[in-house]
Amino acid sequence: MRSVDDLIAEGVSGRRVLLRADLNVPLDKSTGAITDDGRIRASLPTLQALRDAGARVIVAAHLGRPKGTPDPQFSLAPVAARLGELLGTAVPLAADVAGDDARAKAAALGEGDVLLLENVRFEAAETSKDDAERGELADRLAALADLYVDDAFGAVHRKHASVFDVAERLPHAAGRLVARELEVLTRLTQDPDRPYVVVLGGSKVSDKLAVIEALLPKVDRLLVGGGMCFTFLAAQGHGVGGSLLEADQVDTCRRLLAEAGDRIVLPVDVIAATAFSADAETSVVPVEEIPDGRMGLDVGPRTVELFGATLGDARTVFWNGPMGVFELAPFQAGTRGVAQAVGAVDGLSVVGGGDSAAAVRVLGLDEDAYGHISTGGGASLEYLEGRQLPGLAVLAGRAGE
Repeated sequence: MRSVDDLIAEGVSGRRVLLRADLNVPLDKSTGAITDDGRIRASLPTLQALRDAGARVIVAAHLGRPKGTPDPQFSLAPVAARLGELLGTAVPLAADVAGDDARAKAAALGEGDVLLLENVRFEAAETSKDDAERGELADRLAALADLYVDDAFGAVHRKHASVFDVAERLPHAAGRLVARELEVLTRLTQDPDRPYVVVLGGSKVSDKLAVIEALLPKVDRLLVGGGMCFTFLAAQGHGVGGSLLEADQVDTCRRLLAEAGDRIVLPVDVIAATAFSADAETSVVPVEEIPDGRMGLDVGPRTVELFGATLGDARTVFWNGPMGVFELAPFQAGTRGVAQAVGAVDGLSVVGGGDSAAAVRVLGLDEDAYGHISTGGGASLEYLEGRQLPGLAVLAGRAGE
């Protein structure tokens, strides 16, 4: 797989480079302001390297899930403004994805200039399952540039026009962020330093079942928190009150517990609340004593201590998914405590993107405490499951396999 640095060494000065970046940042629903610019900042090393080498950079990205048609609430305008601030230069936004305005603005770029195309998901063809429909959009995108660089790791598990089909039409390479993600994830899958501990949270067992099945044979300990822990607790025979429960997954969790033995570590206490609210009445209860009228919304202090002790001698850690509803102040302590324990690991600590990465920033934790914070939660999990990711396969020339 060629890298962007290979392209730069060959010479990109004056050439138009279509850079697929992951700029899918969260926005405040009332103001439209960016609430976490982590993904924009993560795109800067590749973008700046191309600028410094004299490339004319055309950035393609998506935001949210518009329904294949222009929607002002999903415009990349705030992203263009923030990107310009970080780069210290104006970043114009094309009025369309690959239409007349995009072509005109791309043609006007000088060396080192940057253009941001409007949200690629404003075109229904971007996410179409029809090869010909995606191909038509890919043809228009490819016509804007001479070279293609994919640095959108958070989208490489999607067979989308700007991720997969464009790479079949232009000389292509992986950006620095994609290369770093692959380097780290490869270390997790190929002979990791031990003890190797995985921490999984989030809402549903069903969302993480495939990665649990894939990782269990490889890990020394699997710590389970978040809403998904209650299905495991139910499999142990505990009542979970009004907590989130996937009844159809209880038998599966029972099987996993039997196969893993003491390698799966579950919470021993939880924060139980009367309602899903920051104002709800709460209490710390052992997992065997969750009242019928309460729901578990965070792991408790004894669990944080237990998980921290289990992480204490780890040499490799992968963490994906919060321990509780960290967006609400009364239920932040579990995620904070476990995140701090992950950051204190003497070895490789990887935060697996998505809500975990958001939690690190929302809770004001030191990002430098972690070996790597992934920008792609779904892509990271699918890679660890052993799936072939379309965006990576095409870069490596294996798309037809």
